[in-house]
Amino acid sequence: MPEWLDPMAATLTEERFAGKDWLFERKFDGIRLLAYKRGRKVQLFSRNRLLQDIPAIEKAIAAMPVKELILDGEVAWDRHSTYHVFDILWLDGKSTTALPLEERRALLKKLKFSGPLRRVELLDEDEPWERARKEGWEGVIAKRRGSPYEHRRSKHWLKMKIEASQELVVGGFTDPQGARVGLGALLVGYYDGDDLVFAGKIGTGFDSKMLIDLRARLNKIEIAKPPFTVAKGLPKLRAHWVKPSIVVQVSFIEWTVNNKLRHPRLIGVRFDKTAREVVRES
Repeated sequence: MPEWLDPMAATLTEERFAGKDWLFERKFDGIRLLAYKRGRKVQLFSRNRLLQDIPAIEKAIAAMPVKELILDGEVAWDRHSTYHVFDILWLDGKSTTALPLEERRALLKKLKFSGPLRRVELLDEDEPWERARKEGWEGVIAKRRGSPYEHRRSKHWLKMKIEASQELVVGGFTDPQGARVGLGALLVGYYDGDDLVFAGKIGTGFDSKMLIDLRARLNKIEIAKPPFTVAKGLPKLRAHWVKPSIVVQVSFIEWTVNNKLRHPRLIGVRFDKTAREVVRES
């Protein structure tokens, strides 16, 4: 059994299509998670091979009646409620990556799943992206029938996003006002070479617990001056600055003409990426 297999990545497409050559799945908001089972030992890794500690998922996989297993999927942002499994790379001494997509799905269907594990089901709508739009999903994934699992970004998997989404680095925050607790908004940016470019502020997508928890984390890394080196539009009042080490996932409508986020909302905090990896996505 291999120590590591690079995960397959989907290619972004602006097209909207359907047809008998493709299968469609929901694109989940979360963190890519690969599960490796050797006997009772289970290890969970992010897509960048960073070890993850999620006891509920480890316990459920350890209890499965197979000796060796590698699963691929997406874990919810809270990191424990659901592990959405969409592929299988290894099963009891044999690689499954060369098998056609449908055969890998059939193998997954035979496995006994228990919570918080959940198989990703196929979408049967003629226009699945319209369901994604109505139900507020991030998007859908189109997967070519008969395709193998490739350890690279592939055009056999195509992602159709409903709204833009990307990682950003927290460089500061503002104080809460009125009845709000914790903080007012996060001040975020991305790296362009050695520059940390200010991309705007995020004030929605939080609940009270997240606001309080984030403020506690941010207080520990507060610094005296803004870390942004390209910083047009920074707030001048009630602003605090932090060491750029926390990465968040953000959804938004588009980039403005001034290179700021339009209508951003927080999806979650990322634990699988370092700040220096975060660049503006095209």
